[in-house]
This record gives sequence, structure tokens and C-alpha cells, in this order.
Amino acid sequence: MKKRVWRLLPLMVFTLLVIFLWRGLSLEPQHLPSTQIGHSLPEFQLPQLGTEHVFSTQTVTGKVALLNVWASWCEACIEEQVFLMQLAQQGVLIYGLNYKDDTADATRWLKEWGNPYQAIGEDHRGKVAIDLGVYGAPETFLLDSHGIIRYRHVGILDAKSWQQEFLPRIRQLETA
Repeated sequence: MKKRVWRLLPLMVFTLLVIFLWRGLSLEPQHLPSTQIGHSLPEFQLPQLGTEHVFSTQTVTGKVALLNVWASWCEACIEEQVFLMQLAQQGVLIYGLNYKDDTADATRWLKEWGNPYQAIGEDHRGKVAIDLGVYGAPETFLLDSHGIIRYRHVGILDAKSWQQEFLPRIRQLETA
């Protein structure tokens, strides 16, 4: 009897692995839960890209705004940048968190693709991103005027996610 169980053990382990992997494939990364929703933006102070100023929690509070996590090495950020430029031209306040990037590369990238940001913090080590629960670039957070995180979008911010996810929440925040 024991020999039979030992012979079946690899098959049972394999079956369990297949079930877990199959479940993982069905997850949508844009709908990952965030423990930060409803909480204040973590306190931080970073160098501000291109200036001698400090980029801090206070920099991004005071008005409803977006905090966009991006990097020059991020291929998906190029596609997103076109849409962010359109939003900035419409008056949407966007702040950037440059994630694990080189200053010169980030500056060059902004010159090439445009700069939609009011200010950009350089998160060289990724500590602020870790505190926010960031999985990778791009990610965008919707902040209310008190610096409370109201929504998190994983992946490229585009017209569809803007219309369906961000605008209704922004309108609600502005009327509250």
C-alpha cells in the first residue's frame, strides 16, 4: 500500500502544480488588489529630476492628481506617454515617479517623448515604489486633494481605462 502511494505522489504533485499555474494564467494583472487604496500616500523625499528641489509627498498633495510610475527602460511607457501628453494638454495634473532609472537616460527619454509631468521624483532604489506596492512600470495612482490613494491602475493608461476607471472617480472626488 505504501509503495502505491509513493508511486502516485509525483502525479499528485504534478496535478497540484498544473492547477495553481492554470489559476495564475487566468488572473488579470490590471486588477491586482492594492492595500494602499484609501490610505495616505507614504511619506517620502526624493531628488526632483532636472532641478535642485525635493520631490515629496507634499509636492503631489493639494489637488486631485495622478502619480505615474515610469522609466526610460520601460517599453510600455512609450505607448502610455502619448496618452499622458494628451491628458496634460487637457489640464490633468500628472506627477511622475521615475522608477529605478538613470538620470541621464530619463532626461533624454523625456526630451524624445515629451514631458507631461508637473514634477518628477527620482526613485533610484525603488523604495517609494515598494512602499506603494508597485509591481513594475507603468502604474498610475489616482490621488485625492489630501494625498489619499483612491485608485491604482497597473499597466498602460489609455483612453478606455481613463474613461471607464479614472474619470468617474475624478468627478466623484471633485463633487465631494
